[in-house]
Amino acid sequence: MPGRVDAAQCLVRLQEGLGMQRAPWTGSGRQAAVLVVLTQEASPRVVLGRRALHLKLHPGEIAFPGGKREPADATPWDTALREAEEEIGWPQTAVQPLGELASLVTRSGFVVHPCIVRVETPPPLRVDPAEFDTVFMAPLSVFAEHARYRIERMHDGVQEQSVPHYQLDNGTVWGITARVLAQLANIGLQAGLELPLHKESKT
Repeated sequence: MPGRVDAAQCLVRLQEGLGMQRAPWTGSGRQAAVLVVLTQEASPRVVLGRRALHLKLHPGEIAFPGGKREPADATPWDTALREAEEEIGWPQTAVQPLGELASLVTRSGFVVHPCIVRVETPPPLRVDPAEFDTVFMAPLSVFAEHARYRIERMHDGVQEQSVPHYQLDNGTVWGITARVLAQLANIGLQAGLELPLHKESKT
């Protein structure tokens, strides 16, 4: 049954199923990267945070650590690792790369590169209140549960799209964060979740 797969093998499946390019940044415009951190446990957990309410873009939404490309960042991995260290206080040496997912486009027009890593022993969190109101770790297996998952039609200001959503006990995860989590659940836990088409990124 989808979602009922040995969680201990999850990270192995992800490492085998994810690509690993670490290609340099190309193009211009609104570009960003997020660090998707999975704990190295029998049942891996994923690091998520609720974005601060004062932020101009996506306030109050549940998201991964990450942010926009800076001139000194050679690759999306440089961006994701730097931003995670700034936002949750985890040094770059604390995590090990697992792979990458294809880039996605947010409704605010950012092309976002998801960089997937594992952490053996999670360091203490040092949350930057300028970025996150709170940071928490949720079991990845939660995102394999079909009962928590739904697809809604939403308008992004230009066109209507089908958007993945998850209902958690502490809020709703939606948009590209939900899409990334569903992809990881499908690869690592063979969840069999339906994913609607997503507009292609242009870098």
